Amino acid sequence: MIKVLVIDDSALVRQLLTHMLEQANDITVVGCAENPLQAREMIKTLSPDVLTLDIEMPKMDGIAFLRNLMRLRPMPVVMISTLTEKGAAITLEALSLGAIDFIAKPKNDLQNSLPTYQAELLDKVRQAARCRVRSTPPPSTTAVPHDLKLKNRIIAIGASTGGTEAIAQLISALPANFPPVVIAQHIPAAFSASFARRLDAKCNLNVSEARGNEVLKAGYVYVAPGDKHMTIVKKGMQFYTQLVDTAPVNRHKPSVEVLFNSIAECAAQQSIGVMLTGMGKDGAQGLLAMKEHGSYNLCQDEATSVVWGMPGAAVAIDAHHEQQPLHLIANRLLSLLKS
Repeated sequence: MIKVLVIDDSALVRQLLTHMLEQANDITVVGCAENPLQAREMIKTLSPDVLTLDIEMPKMDGIAFLRNLMRLRPMPVVMISTLTEKGAAITLEALSLGAIDFIAKPKNDLQNSLPTYQAELLDKVRQAARCRVRSTPPPSTTAVPHDLKLKNRIIAIGASTGGTEAIAQLISALPANFPPVVIAQHIPAAFSASFARRLDAKCNLNVSEARGNEVLKAGYVYVAPGDKHMTIVKKGMQFYTQLVDTAPVNRHKPSVEVLFNSIAECAAQQSIGVMLTGMGKDGAQGLLAMKEHGSYNLCQDEATSVVWGMPGAAVAIDAHHEQQPLHLIANRLLSLLKS
C-alpha cells in the first residue's frame, strides 16, 4: 500500500486529491497538511511513501520546504503546479531540487475531465513510489573538440519523467560547436518556453522553443512546444523543423514517437538517437525505426534513470546500440561524432 501525505493550503484541493487517491486499491492518504510546518511533523509520525506538495503556500513556500526536505530526508515528491508562466519557473526549480514529477492543480470545473486527471494523478503517485530518490550523479565534463563531423548531423533526444534535469545535465556538457539537437520532452504548453530558456542559461549552445520552418544549425537546440508535435523534414540538402498540430500520440503531445519517426524517414543515417528517463513507452518504436534506417542510438541506463520506462521499453525491443549512465552520454556523443 502506497502511503501519501497531501500538502496544500486549500481545503478544497486537499479534499479533491484525497478523494481521487483513495479510489485506488493500492493507495491510502495517511494525512493532509495545510502548510509545510504542519507537514514536517506529520512526515515524522506518519512516514509517508510519497508527498503531493503545493508550490505556493503560506508560512513556508513549497520550494523552501522541498529544499530542506531533500537535504534532511529525501523522499518522492509530486508537485502540484499552476499551469502558468510563474508556475513553470517554480516547477522547473522544484524538479532541479529533486521532485520526481508534477501535475496541474485541480480546478473546480473538473467534472468533465476528472477521469483523465485522476488517472494521471494515480500514475504519477505510483511511479513516484517506485523511484529511488538519489543524490545527484557525477556532473558530465567534456573538452571542447574542434574536429567534429558536423555536416548534416542531428542529435535527437526524447524524455519524460525526470527528463528536464537529465536533459539539462546532458546539454550543459556539450560544446558550442555541437551539431543541432532536437528535443521532445513531455511537458505542458505553459512550461516549454520556460524550459528552453532555463536550458539556454545553463549551456554553451543556443536553446529555444521550436517555431517551425527553422533550418537546423550547429550550435543550436530546438525544444518541441508543449502543445505541438515536432518533426524534421528535408528540403534540398538541409533539414528543417516542422510543427504539427494533430492528436496526441501515445497520450502525448509532443510525442517522442512522432519526432523519431520523422527522423527515421529522412535523416536516420545522419542522426544519433538518445532516449532518456521517462514513464511509459513513447518513442521506443520510433527509436527502433531510426536504428533500422541507419541511426546510432543510446539509451540511458536504469541505474541513473528516474524512471526506466521509455529507455527500458526501447532496450526491450533492441532499439538501441548502447546503454550509458547519464553523466557519460555527452562524452559518448562526442566520441561518436569524432569517429
